[in-house]
Amino acid sequence: MIKRTIDEQIKSDMFRGKAILIYGARQTGKTTLVHEILKNRNDILFLNGDEPDICEMLRNITSTKWKKLIGKNKIVFIDEAQRIDNIGLAIKLITDLLTDIQVIATGSSSFELANRSNEPLTGRKYIYHLYPFSFEELCKEIGIIEEKRNLDFRLVYGYYPEIALCNGEEQRLLKLLAESFLFKDLLILDSIKKPSILTKILRALAFQIGNEVSYNEIAQLVGSNKNTVEKYIDLLEKVFIVFSLPALSRNVRNEIKKSKKIYFYDNGIRNAIIGNFQNIESRTDSGSLWENFLVSERIKFLSNNMIDANVYFWRTTQQQEIDFIEEHETVLNAFEFKWNNKRNVRFPKTFLKAYPQHNLKTITPSNIEDFLL
Repeated sequence: MIKRTIDEQIKSDMFRGKAILIYGARQTGKTTLVHEILKNRNDILFLNGDEPDICEMLRNITSTKWKKLIGKNKIVFIDEAQRIDNIGLAIKLITDLLTDIQVIATGSSSFELANRSNEPLTGRKYIYHLYPFSFEELCKEIGIIEEKRNLDFRLVYGYYPEIALCNGEEQRLLKLLAESFLFKDLLILDSIKKPSILTKILRALAFQIGNEVSYNEIAQLVGSNKNTVEKYIDLLEKVFIVFSLPALSRNVRNEIKKSKKIYFYDNGIRNAIIGNFQNIESRTDSGSLWENFLVSERIKFLSNNMIDANVYFWRTTQQQEIDFIEEHETVLNAFEFKWNNKRNVRFPKTFLKAYPQHNLKTITPSNIEDFLL
């Protein structure tokens, strides 16, 4: 069992009068994490949202029925809660009326669980996001030196638990995992009218990591329209396949203002989507993979350690660019990412002049721990 960074924080939030919601993609270890946290207790009611009779039982449950169902248990663990209609109201009844009971709910599709529970649970929930394993978590498990030796592998196959812990079946397992995202979490939705378009959009995004995303261009590429592309990308974000990084724009007239980049939470899923598992030394996209890896790992690090920061990229119409910017209060920490340690980096003078409160750093394989630990 590899210890997850959010483990202790979840434990500290138990029995504080709020429900604990754990969001995350399929196979990131949500159920395993909760079972690990609760392993020494025998007062747990476990409810699986994948079971039709459980969904029916909880759809319009009352507080009286909850009391009978819970009995002498002190913890209610609802797995795959996003599959249960009105789950937010069901959880609200416990937090409001059965105040000595702790609810823990997990969901692999935030749009259903969040939309159905957001309003009823306002002020009544702690929200966590469980990602695939992180560089930080593996360093704590096997040591920094050993994990840095694994970088070539991680850039291609990523950090999903099953992939990180297996030996020899990475490609097959990643393809199955990518298919499960599409067919279990996305294509079952009534709002997905054109599954072939969704697949094309995913591939287009996979080939554009590190570049600004234009909905109009993607629409032309996949044979759709801008609104459909925007809607499908939003869904991809809500099932934790991709995330967006906005542009920083405040002081400079020719800064790009409304653009954004889209990254994958996991390099392995990205490579499975395009069907490319070549070694990093043989690839033409090694720089893009390095950038996707570092941005996604930094997002994990900030979230796992509950660090509040605004994150951006920066670019001007003259193609001056900074890969990643992190804002803490009034200070901007600017980072350039280089897979090749030998390449010199110059930060744009336009940025240095416009944002005097800044720190600059180049991140390469040799100093990755300075960025992710």
